[in-house]
Amino acid sequence: MIKKILIANRGEIAVRVAKACKEMGITSVAVYSDADKSSLHVRVVDEAYHIGSSVAAESYLDGDKILTLAKEIGADAIHPGYGFLSENSKFIEKCEAANIIFIGPSSKSVDMMGNKTTARTIMQRNNVPIVPGTTEGIKSYEDAEKTSLEIGLPIMLKASAGGGGKGMRRIDKIEDLKQAIESAKNEARKSFGDDSVYIEKFVENPKHIEVQILADKHGNYIHLFERDCSIQRRHQKVVEEAPAPTLTEKLRTKVTEAAVNAAKACDYYNAGTIEFLYDQKENFYFLEMNTRLQVEHPVTEAITGVDLVKEQIKIAQGDVLEIQQKNLKIIGHAIECRIYAEDVDNNFAPSTGKILHHRLPSGPEIRVDRGIDILSDVSIYYDPMLSKVITHGQNRKEAIARMNRALGEYQIAGVITNIHSFQWILNHPEFAEGSFDNNFLDREFIPLLPGKWRNELENKHEDVAAILSALLKDKDSKTKAFKRECNPDNKWGKDTYE
Repeated sequence: MIKKILIANRGEIAVRVAKACKEMGITSVAVYSDADKSSLHVRVVDEAYHIGSSVAAESYLDGDKILTLAKEIGADAIHPGYGFLSENSKFIEKCEAANIIFIGPSSKSVDMMGNKTTARTIMQRNNVPIVPGTTEGIKSYEDAEKTSLEIGLPIMLKASAGGGGKGMRRIDKIEDLKQAIESAKNEARKSFGDDSVYIEKFVENPKHIEVQILADKHGNYIHLFERDCSIQRRHQKVVEEAPAPTLTEKLRTKVTEAAVNAAKACDYYNAGTIEFLYDQKENFYFLEMNTRLQVEHPVTEAITGVDLVKEQIKIAQGDVLEIQQKNLKIIGHAIECRIYAEDVDNNFAPSTGKILHHRLPSGPEIRVDRGIDILSDVSIYYDPMLSKVITHGQNRKEAIARMNRALGEYQIAGVITNIHSFQWILNHPEFAEGSFDNNFLDREFIPLLPGKWRNELENKHEDVAAILSALLKDKDSKTKAFKRECNPDNKWGKDTYE
């Protein structure tokens, strides 16, 4: 039995794992860098240890240092969260060699799915549909040109070893292919240390559908239905929901069966996600497998009642999966919005500073997974995601209404956030109908930047967080104005803003 877990991560996911440990009676251990010495995840665990400088390569990405610490403090297991070391097969191998449990899949499975071309080959062999294209990296321009013309333009170039939009290029004209290959290879080399890129047919206006799976070390596999993650910018998910609003039961059966087959194809165990593109003709194509917990896992937890982190821990220590597919059902609808410290109107530039005010939304079926608190520092060193707001309702309409209210209540001062931009998304007719696709934000929102989207919000109001920030810089001259404009009923207590 696992008795002590080192959480090799930071922010909201480290807090999330620590909470699961607490409920299971497991000692939780945090690691932190110079920049995170006062972070929330350091304060919610049973033990915390300084791991290095603010630079991730010298702290959270230093697998040897983390493994050495795990041995010294007697940790039975390491939970990697997502990002950082979560899909690093060499680190997993070192954990295996040191007899420390890695709470995730085997290094073999990660290797098989980590390379996109290898994964495409495996899926093809196991009758999981893939997007038309190549199953190996481009060897010459001539081969690339031939393939592009055969499958038809437009096409996508993608990095074999990567994700997150790095090394990705869309090609509409064959004369642009050569330069795009060189550019994609350069970016892939810098991002992943591997310049291999491959070709896929560009799927017009698809949806991004993914299936959550769980598998134990005894050969038992289940799926926990699907999520729609089509609201994206720069190939990064922004809003996620479960279940997918436009999926029929027949299609749900097809895509979930394909996901389980994909997991079986690489002898997978623990939590994982199979991602698909879903086109306008109701065709599904394998996109990739994420061999870890996903940022958007809370929406699946909300509609199934399954605690995915606890299940990860149980599977890692060798337990047989107790949940049976026949007993799982979809309960209502859930939506997640990722709250970032970023200036939407300034090309989504990251915003840094100290959290001066933090007021959480409250009420039935509202969940906030957060890595910040008052006086937390938001630095330049890490991803700018501050928290995630998750709402659940009896149906999609109620979940959306609840999210609108929650976002209206959520206040963060000290950094610029993207909170209000979600209200624009949630109130757009395409979102309400569920007819949006991966290009929704590029098509509907980006053209309104900078600033015009704010004028479209029906509920125009002062940004309380912005006023609080200004007040804290010059509180004496603005106290009266603040009381009059923002806090007429003194609901927060007279000293809150001081």
